[in-house]
Amino acid sequence: MLTLVPEDIERYAMAHTTPLPPLLEELMEETKKEFGALSRMLSGQPEGVLLQTLAAAIGARRILEIGTFTGFSAQMMAAALPDDGALITCDISPKHLEMARRYFDRSPHGKKITVREGPALDTIKTLESPFDLVFIDADKTNYQNYYEACLPLLAPRGLIAVDNVLWSGQVLDPNTDDARAIVAFNDHVRNDARVTCVMLTVRDGITLIRLRPPA
Repeated sequence: MLTLVPEDIERYAMAHTTPLPPLLEELMEETKKEFGALSRMLSGQPEGVLLQTLAAAIGARRILEIGTFTGFSAQMMAAALPDDGALITCDISPKHLEMARRYFDRSPHGKKITVREGPALDTIKTLESPFDLVFIDADKTNYQNYYEACLPLLAPRGLIAVDNVLWSGQVLDPNTDDARAIVAFNDHVRNDARVTCVMLTVRDGITLIRLRPPA
């Protein structure tokens, strides 16, 4: 469990959050068995339901995800899309995507999901706007690059959600490349006059970003 709050509080929050469908419970268990400690990269129940709620609340029809892993968050968000909605998810790991695709094929929402394998920055260059929701959860050293590449694709009332912005608390004393990249990204967004943002202490930290309304 990756969280900055006490584990008993996290368990209480999970117990009072809408449960996951059986398919996603199965996906989480297989991810833990197959990838061990890397399974911490799963968004998890509270964050997954939050992403799904955000997608539903803004009436999202097109979603872009940077970082698929085994497809948990993609499925959560796709469930909030209408039947003709679309979610594009990007990842570079064939092993991760093999599992994701298997579960997409079994999901009633899998037909809404398109997988783009390869460097996300290359994929983004090929995409047409607008996207109503963008979820960034990939390599941390590229966070600022992903943000800058995605911002022009964002719908006027769209939302960017960025995961791991507290980096297990290391943002207070950054001593690794990833931690320093997260700190630089957080400062960049906070000082970007084009947007407004809020950082939430959900799980490992998630920042929500929207375009600043015209003056």
